[in-house]
Amino acid sequence: MLLVAAVVAGAGVWGIVRAADERVADVEVVAGLDEVLAPLPGQGDVDIDGDGVIDNITYPAVNYLLVGSDSREGVSSDDEDFGIVGGSDQVGGRRSDTIMILRQEANGGLALTSIPRDLWVEIADTGRSQRINSAYNEGPERLAKTISYELGIPIHHYVEVDFIGFKDIIDEIGGVEVCVGNAARDTHSGLALDVGCQTLDGVEALAYARSRYYEEWDGSQWVIDPRADLGRIERQQLFMRAAVNGALERMQSSPFSSGDLVEAVAASVRVDGRLDAYDAAETLRAAVGEGLHTYRIPVSPTTISGNSVVELDGGSQQVLDYFRGVGEAPADYETS
Repeated sequence: MLLVAAVVAGAGVWGIVRAADERVADVEVVAGLDEVLAPLPGQGDVDIDGDGVIDNITYPAVNYLLVGSDSREGVSSDDEDFGIVGGSDQVGGRRSDTIMILRQEANGGLALTSIPRDLWVEIADTGRSQRINSAYNEGPERLAKTISYELGIPIHHYVEVDFIGFKDIIDEIGGVEVCVGNAARDTHSGLALDVGCQTLDGVEALAYARSRYYEEWDGSQWVIDPRADLGRIERQQLFMRAAVNGALERMQSSPFSSGDLVEAVAASVRVDGRLDAYDAAETLRAAVGEGLHTYRIPVSPTTISGNSVVELDGGSQQVLDYFRGVGEAPADYETS
């Protein structure tokens, strides 16, 4: 899961003066994305939906595809949450646990939307339909192409982090404060929250971000959130807001400490080959100052071929058009 990619890129600029070039050079580059990514604004036209027709859109922003991988690579049996997360011998390979689109406006500001992992789509170049998160099983390029072709959203950059990287980044920014009105838990992810505000460390934050069986204590019994993954998306977006605010406050109060943050990020993320870490840090830092707006994509639950999935619902086109670069910001679907 990649809930703090924007925070890292935005806050990291303060640590560049301390971060040696080799730290950034150590960032792992994902191969095979060059032919999938859309031209950057001003660098050419793009066939967004893959129909062979150039769409001639002067795109006003840059879209980052943010992917949280559930890879257990590097997980140790000594880790505090090993009993919950498991190791690579129990859960092998990489799957997309979280999919987000971060839109960086050309004139400042950031917008974020989450793509439900159970969204039923046709997987690009396969002729078969499945949950969108299954596209990642065939590589990041397949996921990026599916989002571009099936949802019409051009992808300009790709950023990915796994469980270990997520925990390290959260710990490096000093944790993230989360406030709840009722005690909450998720026995599947290991989440346990008291009433009120508390600062979550990396292990606790991962349990919160992964929670799909979120329960609240109503005074007499535990009540599960019936929204499952959709409820998780809402909590993830709230977490992102808190992470952005907390990281910026930390970087401003202790700017030289972010050299360690840059090092933690460099060791944790995978990116596309044309992403310049310094340029991204500088432009996203300025954009964060304009504020982060989060949006939900309206979907409806349904069953297809025995699969419990979701489909795009009324209003989804407004949100998609905004991230496609052909519509206004959809105020009706902005989350608070």
